[in-house]
Amino acid sequence: MKNTYTDRELHENLLFLKQLAKTFPTVEYAMTEIVNLSSILALPKPTEHFMSDLHGQGDAFEHILNNASGVIRNEIERLLSGSLTFEERETLATIVYYPKEKIALELENVQDKAAWYKSTLRNLILLGRKISSKYTRSKLRKTLDPRYSYIIEELLTARVNFHDLDAYYDEIFDSIIRHDYAERVIVALTDAIKKLAVDKLHIVGDIYDRGPEPHRILELLLKHPSVDIQWGNHDVLWMGAALGEKTCIAGVLTNSFRHGNLDLIENVYGINLRHLLMFAQETYKTAVVFRPRKTSEEAYYTNPEIGIRAKLHKAIFVIMHKLEGQLIKRNPNYKLDHRLFLDTLDRVNSTITIDEITYPIKDADFPTINPDDPYKLTEEEEVIINELQESFLNSETLQRHIKLFMDKGSLYKIENNNLLFHALVPLNEDGSFKAVNFGDGILRSGKAMFDYIDSEVRRLYFAKPSERKTHELDLMWYLWCGPDSPQFGKDKMTTFERVEIDDSKSHKEKRNAYYKYQNTKELAVRILNEFGITDTNRAVIVNGHIPVEKINGENPIKAEGKLIVIDGGFSKYYQKTTGIAGYTLVYDSRGLYIVAHEPFISFEKAIRENMDIHSTTEVENILSTKGQMKVADIDKGQELKQEIAQLEMLIAAFDKGLIKENHQYRMVKVPINR
Repeated sequence: MKNTYTDRELHENLLFLKQLAKTFPTVEYAMTEIVNLSSILALPKPTEHFMSDLHGQGDAFEHILNNASGVIRNEIERLLSGSLTFEERETLATIVYYPKEKIALELENVQDKAAWYKSTLRNLILLGRKISSKYTRSKLRKTLDPRYSYIIEELLTARVNFHDLDAYYDEIFDSIIRHDYAERVIVALTDAIKKLAVDKLHIVGDIYDRGPEPHRILELLLKHPSVDIQWGNHDVLWMGAALGEKTCIAGVLTNSFRHGNLDLIENVYGINLRHLLMFAQETYKTAVVFRPRKTSEEAYYTNPEIGIRAKLHKAIFVIMHKLEGQLIKRNPNYKLDHRLFLDTLDRVNSTITIDEITYPIKDADFPTINPDDPYKLTEEEEVIINELQESFLNSETLQRHIKLFMDKGSLYKIENNNLLFHALVPLNEDGSFKAVNFGDGILRSGKAMFDYIDSEVRRLYFAKPSERKTHELDLMWYLWCGPDSPQFGKDKMTTFERVEIDDSKSHKEKRNAYYKYQNTKELAVRILNEFGITDTNRAVIVNGHIPVEKINGENPIKAEGKLIVIDGGFSKYYQKTTGIAGYTLVYDSRGLYIVAHEPFISFEKAIRENMDIHSTTEVENILSTKGQMKVADIDKGQELKQEIAQLEMLIAAFDKGLIKENHQYRMVKVPINR
């Protein structure tokens, strides 16, 4: 221990050391904490999981949280393949994932319930011992349900070489069963196993849209002990709507109606659609091309509900394109004039001109579009969007969910030498960082662009609604679909074309040059350096956004292992394109691995038939490691080393009499949980 601090060093830090002495009032207390922190440094690196583009697929996400991307199943195989049959191991895994449901199902066919409980508890203890071995007893204790923490901690930490451990366990089991606590202890134990299997969860963007249950994902994340989120373009669209940006509100509703997610809007978030619905039914005679995706024309004509939803979609679709036109005109720096095409609409001949090409359109019945002023809302449309704005601003559930993006989210994150962002760093065609003016006249590129956007979004969020200026909120729409947005990365978003035009050439969206250079190590290293990561030998960039077409031979590993794209089609919408149902990137003490998942069938089959998501390790150890990584080797280790140095300085101040020890102090604080 360094105890050679100069008087100058101690005096410069004296105020801080006096505050520290309130927590550690004597040399003994400080030394105890040094020993505690030093022991943590020697533990194996905890496991991190990275996932992206969840797109509202709540059922599959919950299952992957429960099975820890296959980690729990793998541990059961390693520990118990010699003592349990395959079916017994499958059942044990399902008990971990869904304890209440599976226990009830198993006990229907069990005669000796006490024996079943004992056997199950014994196997779960073996699994729990292994998974909790990376953590201190303090961390374990704080993970446990406090109602059963003493029992479970005793079961997981009892001395393995105890002379009669089986008899000791049996005595505890008998007491648990006799007092009707067995099921509750099993549920608490499986909950701890799932929490400890993955220490940190990184969501690299796009929780919202397409799938029906983004709210379910967000509720699970709100309960997760350690999670961070990098904002995706779909997330920012919803964030903009929650801030009251009208184009984003129309965009959110357009996406939701297009994908049939009316329940999310009305029943989960409580958005009042009554006026919009009445307007849509009165204004539009037909809306067959606006029916929800995967709904046939025949169903549209035979099912009145589908017709109503299609008209809702059409009404907000028109409002959205009008609002977008207004936004483009007041922000010439966004360079989106090529998306001003409503003035070329020919309702008589059913055509529209986009990028100087005239296309026939499927539905030209747009009575609210005034040829002389096509981007002006009608009086009723204006009233409707104002009412919707009020509804979004006052949705308690939506605001609570969006708060998570601010509390746990950011545009990018650097952790353990890895750089996480959802989509791209905008580039010029020559591969240089592209400088963009976001409205304040200043050109920003690379990290400066990311930092500006992050701070601006936070400023808008924490401002009062009355203080949010329209042209400032416009940024949220640009981040969703702007050509130089670091969250979009295409020259246009062809929403209108995909609905209205059969010619697939009109649907093409040219990608930013980032994707041309994405597979080059030189670019990856340059980006890492731009964000302040100098040790690039053991660093990677993690992206989502563009689905990896594994079915066509595409590899998620780019740039000689320096860049990893983990959008593997978690959303059912993309699974035909990718050939899988999502990736998880796993970073544990042994290295970095890509795990590919097969589709999730249903909770009923998972519980009744032990039908787990089959997960396969696709790439072995992307980052080579010399032996097992320790906490000392990661960011947390650097923090702990700094805390140790501060405690050593405190001891030096005690030794030199600059701070008096308080031996009367009775510390009740548990050593810091790491």
